[in-house]
Amino acid sequence: MSGLGGLNKSPHGVVLGLVQLQLPVVNTPADLAQQTEKVCAMVVKAKRGMPTLDLVVFPEYSLHGLSMAINPDIMVRMDGPELDALRSACVQNGVWGCFSIMEYNPKGNPYNTGLIIDGSGEIRLKYRKLHPWVPVEPWEPGDLGIPVCEGPNGSSLALIICHDGMFPEMARECAYRGADIMLRTAGYTAPIRHAWKITNQANAFCNLMYTASVCMAGTDGVFNSMGEGMVVNFDGTSLVEGNGVADEVIAAEVRPGLVREARRRWGVENNIYQLGHRGYVAVDGGAGDCPYTYMQDLLKGRYRLPWEGEVEVTDGSSCGFAKPVRKYAR
Repeated sequence: MSGLGGLNKSPHGVVLGLVQLQLPVVNTPADLAQQTEKVCAMVVKAKRGMPTLDLVVFPEYSLHGLSMAINPDIMVRMDGPELDALRSACVQNGVWGCFSIMEYNPKGNPYNTGLIIDGSGEIRLKYRKLHPWVPVEPWEPGDLGIPVCEGPNGSSLALIICHDGMFPEMARECAYRGADIMLRTAGYTAPIRHAWKITNQANAFCNLMYTASVCMAGTDGVFNSMGEGMVVNFDGTSLVEGNGVADEVIAAEVRPGLVREARRRWGVENNIYQLGHRGYVAVDGGAGDCPYTYMQDLLKGRYRLPWEGEVEVTDGSSCGFAKPVRKYAR
């Protein structure tokens, strides 16, 4: 169904290009400018290599690397030159792009932000990472929820970032809001490889949704990111799997219309529908209650694990970050 990686595109298909970008080292504004040029050059490479390409997807940390620096001099502003360059790259190549920035936040730590830009340079989706990878990452928790936007060729896109994908609630929200393709960008390193694969597959199957996921690749002299571009069908089977080769583009064609058909016609394992219609064979319309204690407690602000008081790592001090003193506020 991947159309030989998009070489044989169907009229209703969406060709995705997942860029296993070389992990950079970015410490200065000059480094940031150089890396922005590299990302824009990779947009050109991806489109030239696959002229049928509809959407090119870059990993988390593609502009900043894995230093976790929060230096405001290398944070990106929404009206800054980096965004201008990324938007121009999409326009000049007639392709949609998904990009990662560390977004300047005047009220606290930066946001880990993902953007989807269309072929006319318009920002169609802006997402701030809801679940930073604690205790390693210092980013401000996202405050925009999980938006969904119309994508190329009639698709519906959602974007989550790295650790977000370990929470099944994230993928469920993407599908609940109508996404038929969920993008997952990451900077993960090799120890996460197995969890990466099984969550990408589970997120797809449990929600009857394509998942398209990609990490940084190569080494920055300290860390080795794993690449592992991966497109999973809505039945949970892998369509395309990448490798650890830096700057390789993993391509596949997906068919959003097949997702819509499955969501409407499947009886067995139509899990996202059945969640809100339990036992509809026995009860008209099924049970639409919420039997899940954790959901009720989280909504009421009283989420607490049975072992809550015994959890040992509850801030970033083990990774060199000062214990925060301010509370979260939207």
